[in-house]
This record gives sequence, structure tokens and C-alpha cells, in this order.
Amino acid sequence: MPSEIICNTTGREIRVALMDNGRLAELQIDRGDNRGYVGNVYLGRVVRVLPGMQAAFVDIGLERAAFLYVGDIYQDVLDLSRRDGEQVSEIVERDEESPRSSPRAGQPAIQDLLQEGQQIVVQVAKDPIGTKGARLTTHIALPGRYLVFMPTVEHVGISRRIERDKERRRLREFVERNREKGAGYIVRTVCEDQPTEALKADMDFLQKTWNRVQEAAKQNKAPSLLHADFGLVLRALRDLFDESVERMVVDDKEVYDEVRSFMSDFTPSLQERVHLYRGQDPIFDTYGVEVEISRSLGRKVWLKSGGYLVIDQTEALMAIDVNSGKFVGSSSLEETTLMTNLEAVDEVVHQLRLRNMGGIIIIDFIDMDREASRQKVFGVLEEALKRDRARTNVLKISDLGLVEMTRKRVQEGLDRYMMESYPTCQGTGVLRSRQTLCYDILREVKREASRHQDARSVFVNTTPAIADLLYSGQFEDLEGIEAEIGRQVVVRALGHFHPEQYEVYAR
Repeated sequence: MPSEIICNTTGREIRVALMDNGRLAELQIDRGDNRGYVGNVYLGRVVRVLPGMQAAFVDIGLERAAFLYVGDIYQDVLDLSRRDGEQVSEIVERDEESPRSSPRAGQPAIQDLLQEGQQIVVQVAKDPIGTKGARLTTHIALPGRYLVFMPTVEHVGISRRIERDKERRRLREFVERNREKGAGYIVRTVCEDQPTEALKADMDFLQKTWNRVQEAAKQNKAPSLLHADFGLVLRALRDLFDESVERMVVDDKEVYDEVRSFMSDFTPSLQERVHLYRGQDPIFDTYGVEVEISRSLGRKVWLKSGGYLVIDQTEALMAIDVNSGKFVGSSSLEETTLMTNLEAVDEVVHQLRLRNMGGIIIIDFIDMDREASRQKVFGVLEEALKRDRARTNVLKISDLGLVEMTRKRVQEGLDRYMMESYPTCQGTGVLRSRQTLCYDILREVKREASRHQDARSVFVNTTPAIADLLYSGQFEDLEGIEAEIGRQVVVRALGHFHPEQYEVYAR
């Protein structure tokens, strides 16, 4: 089945789903009050320079100060009068060919480049995630429909997914011939086989956008927004809508008109593929997206064979465990293990993309005895990851059956965006047992009695469940404590207490 883009609007929330072969491949959400900032260009003010971390905090007008590493600073853009360079931003299209942004040999220290109170033009490379502020770069990259414009970089790159040498030469020669001196471009995948008129129009549009950014930087004071990237729907059109997408279905008339207008200017040949949904049922129900979303948020993900994945998030990394589950195979243990692992590869890559997992990821495949089996699973994993637009780095399967990999992420994962920690367990997923709490309370009773020798009684406020246990299963222990301290212990049940909450005081 071909790809489809489904757009749902509910109040201020807009959701865009990319369906690939009838399966949810990507989900992006904008709720108005917490939309992403990646791609926005700001005039920021340096509020603190940290020599020990070789980084600086920059105020760009968000709730938390943003973070700028020394390796993301291009010296010639620290003021608007100098605009030449050789490095490429990490913010460019993620499937493109470009050198990485890293500190150059002999690069000055952060304290030699920035000072507190200094104004600087920056772009958001990574949204605020958890307690961390946004990550910034001075390597500006402005994505268009066909090209990514890099005004600080004299470099022309071609997407690796454009494989024909003749087409790569045609595109490179055209861009080299038409770009301004000192400016760079990345040719995106959708540029393949496009007429030169469309590419030139995109180049002119991006150059005018950069000119407006420069002018705004001269006229405004920090912190201020100089350029905002497109909203969610138009970004999806720009980044996802190509010849492989059969249609886009929108359930809101205003958004539909906006999409049609945008496409008439940028991709008129695909304009007729946009449709307004007129059904009575919610559009995500009709296309089966809601079921896929619910499935993607679960800790356990079942495979068709009966095996399953267990996905756990820790502070440092994401762990994915592969289990055979109900699958018993038919010939040998090694063959059963190989089949389960191969099936798991496709689901793992799908979940990485759908949940927008990032950082360090550990995949624990079922142990395989044969080296040939391990090589086959690793080869299939590498091939499957080529479909992922995010940059990944994968190490070979270890003798323990583990795969270590990293995946670049610039936004919150789907689970953290749509879910929150349950207050009862504070996000741990477990609570201390009732018996453990009873003994904690009895020890606290002894401490309180020791601190207040003149008190006649010790009072315990706790939950009804703990109170019942103290007066039933732990009653002998409670009596023993009373005899030891020589005072009465009064237990009171309070229904509004947290399951682990209790109070002990003496009077």
C-alpha cells in the first residue's frame, strides 16, 4: 500500500500521521502552547559563560535559557558583518550528506568567543527536553522544499538517497552555478528529477528569507524571534510530501485551504492529492491511527509470531528486550531464535521512528550460537535503519547478543510528550510494600518516643490499608513497641494520604 498523510484538528491540537503501507510510521503533535522550536532563528543574549563546560547559556525568550556548545559556534557569525565559513550545521536535513559540526583544531575557548551580555544570532537545533533547555547553533540552516540553505557555509552537498551519478552531477552543477559566493546548499531527496526552474525558485525564496533575518537582527534587541519555521502541517508538507505519498487527508476546512494554497505555490503538481475529509467518524478512527497510537505507548509490543518486545526508558538510555514469548518454532532452537530476532528487527526500527527514541539505545536480541545468524540479523538491522530519516550509529552484535546504537533526536519522544508520571509512584512504577511501610512506621514511633520523653502518647496518621495491617497482621509488633516505650500508640486512618505517606508525632 502507498503512503498517506492524515491530518486531524481538535481544538488547538493538530496531529499529523504518516501512514506507510497502512501502518503508522510517524506521528507529530502540536498543541499550540508547547509547539517545537527547532529551526527557529533568534537574536539571543548571552547570560552566562561556562569555561569549565566550554559552553554558554543564551536567553532567546523561552522559559529556560538555551545551551550553546563551543563546537556549535562559528566565529564569523558572532556579528552580522562577517558571513564566510566552511562548516555545516547539524540542523540540516537529517538524511543529507554533510560534514559534522564539531570543534575545529585550535579553536578558541568559549570565554574568548563570547561575553555575558553579548547579542548573537542563533538557531534552535534541539527542542527543550525534560529539564534541559534548547540546544543552539550559530550554523544557520534554512530548509526549503527542495534545498537547505546554509548562509554561513560554502559547501554543496547532495542527499545520499539520490543514487544516480548523472542526476547528482546535474544537481550539483546547477546549484554551484547559481549560488551566491560564500553560501552553501544541501540538495534534498525530493529534488531528484525536478526541473531547474523549481530549484531556482526555491533558492531565491531561501535567499530572501535570509535577507529578512539579517535585517530583523539589525533592527531588534535580544531576546527576539527573527524567523519562525513553518507550523506543523506545512512542515509535514515540506518534509514528507513527495511522489511516494498517494494522498493527504485533512479534516479541517481552514487547514485544508492553507494546505492547498501552500501547494499551489510550491508543488502545484501534487495539489490534487490533498483531500478534505467529510466522514462522520473521527478521521484517526477511520484510518486506524488511534489504535496504532495506543499500541505505540505500551511497554510491551507483540510480534505477529507470538514473540514480543519490552521497551524501558531509563535516565541514561533506552533498553529494548526481545523475547520469544508464545512462538515455539518448528525445526530447531537456533532457527526459532533467528526467526524471532529477524521479525523483531522490523518492529524495533518501526518503534524507534514512531516513538522518536533518541540517545543511547541497547537492543537485547535473543542469544544466537551461530556467527552467521548474528551477522544476518545485524545486516537486516542496518538495512532497515536506512528508512529512518534520523541519523543513527550502530555497533555490531556482541557475544551477549546486545546491539549498542545511538539515534539523533531533536524533540521529545512520543511517550514523554503524551504521557506523564503517575503521582502515586512518582514515575518509578513501583511502591514500597505495605509490610515494609509498617516496619518503617514502628521504627519512627521509637524515634519519636525517644525524642519526646514527656509525651503521653505517640500518634500515627497513615492510609486505611496500612492502619488495617498494623491492627491485624502487625498487632503483636505494635503491642511490643508500646511495651518498649511505655506509652500508647494511636493509629488513625486518613483516606486522602498517598499510599506511601505517613505521619508520626508525640503528645
